[in-house]
Amino acid sequence: MASPAGGEERRLSAPPPRPGLSHSAPPPIPASPAVPRTVRAARSLWLFSFAAGLAVLLGSLAARDSNLRRLRGVVADMAAGRDADSVGTAADIVFWGSIVALLLVTVLEAGVLAAVLGRRTWARWTLIPLLASHLLVLFLASAFLVPAGAAGSYVVMLWGAGVVLALAGLVLLFLPPAGTWLKGGRGRA
Repeated sequence: MASPAGGEERRLSAPPPRPGLSHSAPPPIPASPAVPRTVRAARSLWLFSFAAGLAVLLGSLAARDSNLRRLRGVVADMAAGRDADSVGTAADIVFWGSIVALLLVTVLEAGVLAAVLGRRTWARWTLIPLLASHLLVLFLASAFLVPAGAAGSYVVMLWGAGVVLALAGLVLLFLPPAGTWLKGGRGRA
């Protein structure tokens, strides 16, 4: 071998021997069990619920001019003697507030559902008050976002379908296979 600048010779040693094969060593990454059918069905029901609610919100946004006209009439009846600007501002606040409240509850439910799918056991219990608050927000928003006539019945049907789907998905998350799967991930905080 060639001498380095210092004049001393170095020998390269062979790599250390590889450890022998062993069947008793655990795998480096623990295998995660397959998601049970009940959890997959619950996830699908919740996603359909979100789709129904978002369809109503998109429909309300598409028909926002007619909704705002109708709301101006409602606000004008409630606050007789107010000028047109304050009535218009109040109608805008009510309309956009209802949209934002429904969207916020839906996003919170989606986030908690993601936590359930991440095997957080507390998350399914959190969905109960969230669904109850969703019902309350739907009840309050129905006074402002449900138009008269056939269009209003479609809104109510979509909201009803969304609530029924979410409730069915919530029930599925409390069935024994889902509970067993969630408790298997208990090591997570």
